[in-house]
Amino acid sequence: MEKHQWGIFINSVFFVLGFGIVFSLVGVLLQSVLSNAAYTVQKWLGYFGGVLIIIFGVYLLGLINLPFLDKGYKIRVKRKFKYPYLTSFVFGSAFAVGWTPCVDAVLGTILTLAATNPSSAFKFLLAYSIGLGIPFLLVGLFTAKSSKLIEKIGDKLKYLNYVFGIFLIVMGMLIFTNQIRRIASIPFLSSLLIYFNAGGTNFQGLGIGIALVAGLFSFLSPCCLPLIPGFLSYLATTANAERGHNGT
Repeated sequence: MEKHQWGIFINSVFFVLGFGIVFSLVGVLLQSVLSNAAYTVQKWLGYFGGVLIIIFGVYLLGLINLPFLDKGYKIRVKRKFKYPYLTSFVFGSAFAVGWTPCVDAVLGTILTLAATNPSSAFKFLLAYSIGLGIPFLLVGLFTAKSSKLIEKIGDKLKYLNYVFGIFLIVMGMLIFTNQIRRIASIPFLSSLLIYFNAGGTNFQGLGIGIALVAGLFSFLSPCCLPLIPGFLSYLATTANAERGHNGT
């Protein structure tokens, strides 16, 4: 790999670290604040969380309009960056606040899931960060191929909204009725949970798996992929700035 390509990849690493740390800190905050909440409070959080996740699912199906989720965020690329890695880190942190509608909807689901299970909040948000971060790292590593692939499959990925929307509705109903652990009894899923469990409860393993997939879905969502060319432009600009700063 050429030095210029390494510069792009390293900037993408700092970008992922930026939003990963913010998401993880949110998980720590939820865990510390809600872990000692009374059983009654956690029970009502389950009711509220189940309804909220159902609403997110209906939104992804396009059946309702939620204005606060319909805000778009454009990538504004500056010409010069004095500290490109720091800029990438800060930009990734800003991304964690909310970049696209789909990230907001899906991340809102994971935050709700974390709030209803505060003891696992940090692991859920960390898993979401990993799921969302891996594709960004791959894009930074294979910039040219990523652009071509995104152009080919971008229009077809809109159907993922419908699939994930239905999944969220089912999951929300199970959380509302406190039956979410039933998913772990499905033979195929129960075998997969062994790899996510790490000594925790079945639901903890299930939640980590859901959060990981949710992160991947956030990247593959139709409203996130169109912004990737801008992300690539940003990485290339910061890498060029670094190369110019080093005099190469």
